[in-house]
Amino acid sequence: MSDEMFRLTPVDVRRMEFPKSMRGYDQGRVDDFREQVADELERLTRANQDLDATVRSLTEQLRGFRDRDKALNDALVSAQQLRAEVREQSEREAQLILREARSDADRIVQGAQLDAIRFSDQIALLARMRRGYLKQFRVMLERQLAEIAAEEDLPDPDPARIMGGESQEPSEPAPNPRPGALFRG
Repeated sequence: MSDEMFRLTPVDVRRMEFPKSMRGYDQGRVDDFREQVADELERLTRANQDLDATVRSLTEQLRGFRDRDKALNDALVSAQQLRAEVREQSEREAQLILREARSDADRIVQGAQLDAIRFSDQIALLARMRRGYLKQFRVMLERQLAEIAAEEDLPDPDPARIMGGESQEPSEPAPNPRPGALFRG
């Protein structure tokens, strides 16, 4: 007999009547046994119901755990994808910053090179101007030295003549070696 065809409940056991026959079983013992079987069936039925309730509860918990596990796995996959995307974005940004920095550095270097060329040209111009100034200064000093030498070659002036004491007129005026001499006689 299959389990579905034969369902025995404690009430079925208690109501079960056995025909009486001669030389049959002791009625009291059969009733006691029937009562024990019914009690055991009740206990087993309650235990089975408790186990069914426990199984349902554990099944619900398992379903919840599986849902959480799936959600955690989905979150982990999403986090890994997000991490990969963030890493890629960071690398792209780093490359962009690096390119911009290199471009700025090249621009700064080119500006510095142009400044160096301009300063070099200015230094060369200043050096030429210095040489020209020194040349002009040398010419002026040489002219002044020549004038000083010419003045040293002139006779000293006569103090009496300067003071107006004697009114001797020289026969010839003293030669003036050059115009603009420091002292004139």
